[in-house]
Amino acid sequence: MELSPAITRRRRERWFYLGITIAFVITVFAGFAPTYYLRPAFTATPLMPLLHLHGLVFSSWLVLFLVQTTLVSAHRTDIHRRLGIVGGVIAGLMVLVGFITAVIRAGQGASPPGAPPALVFLVIPVGDILVFSILVSAGFYFRRRPDVHKRLMLFATISILAAAVARLPFSFIATGGPPVFFAITDIFILVILLYDLITLRRVHRTTALASLLIIGSQPLRLMIGGTQAWLSFATWLTHWVR
Repeated sequence: MELSPAITRRRRERWFYLGITIAFVITVFAGFAPTYYLRPAFTATPLMPLLHLHGLVFSSWLVLFLVQTTLVSAHRTDIHRRLGIVGGVIAGLMVLVGFITAVIRAGQGASPPGAPPALVFLVIPVGDILVFSILVSAGFYFRRRPDVHKRLMLFATISILAAAVARLPFSFIATGGPPVFFAITDIFILVILLYDLITLRRVHRTTALASLLIIGSQPLRLMIGGTQAWLSFATWLTHWVR
């Protein structure tokens, strides 16, 4: 029996969202395996409790995102909607814990290999948190618009992937620094743009706006990070956690 075009489109959409979500999980695991997920195999140095909390909260978001995507694929949107409350709580914790962790780590002088000095680099995680907050808040607001909601949540997750990409075990990433790991992260955006073009014959408005927000913020952050105004602000922020 031949499936109708509508059923075929929905099935293809479910597989796309599930596939790209799995790619997110693999990327994060690969990036943070040496320093978090498989840390005992790489070093005996204990991880500070705040970083444990940070890893737990952000990992919870990815696990929930995978569960939510799987539920939609399994036509269990009833459970998906109920778990949305959990997603809101985790998202709030991510913003709070993510910001505190970024400021404390900058105060400790920490930044990924190939990245600029800690106070300059602080603009990147703070920018990630801001962009994530905008996208995830819009995603919850448009929760009754499935085509908009799912894209916003997808892009919200992409907006926090740069930290994992920056830690992937490839020397050219460490050598290239932020421009390179931003560019690699943006491959996920390119995939979604191509998906829209293939399936819709156009780029969905949400895809276009979210793409502009994420990609546009990247060079802006790099420019802001080197200004005296930002360094003064970052110095003031980190002063409170030293």
